[in-house]
Amino acid sequence: MDTPAHDHHPPTPAQRALDALAVNTEDQAALDTLAHSDVLVPVPDDEVDGEGADTSMLALPVLEQADGDPVVPVFTSEGTMAEQLPFVSRYRLVPLGALAAQWPDEDLSLAIDGSSQHGLTLTSQGVRTLLAR
Repeated sequence: MDTPAHDHHPPTPAQRALDALAVNTEDQAALDTLAHSDVLVPVPDDEVDGEGADTSMLALPVLEQADGDPVVPVFTSEGTMAEQLPFVSRYRLVPLGALAAQWPDEDLSLAIDGSSQHGLTLTSQGVRTLLAR
């Protein structure tokens, strides 16, 4: 029996929350679920984990959107990350609420699952007000 090219796993709680927010952006239960979910933050392959590296610090990967605005991509599953960033093989698992609580003041958006069917992009203000819990 042939296995399908894409493994379709049941959606994670974070993906279900993203789906709920696509319907109702004010869904507090979905926002709470998302804020308490762990997300995968891509780590560039050229970043070294050498001796003396501060493991409590997290370098945010910043990509440029088509309109030139900076965005930090994070993902709710390895599969989604592999589909959208196939050149990235490493990541850190980070609680989304903790990431949001330390979000930089600059105008930096957060893309959760980017262009996937579950994708949600928040402005820097949205990250701090909606997810920092």
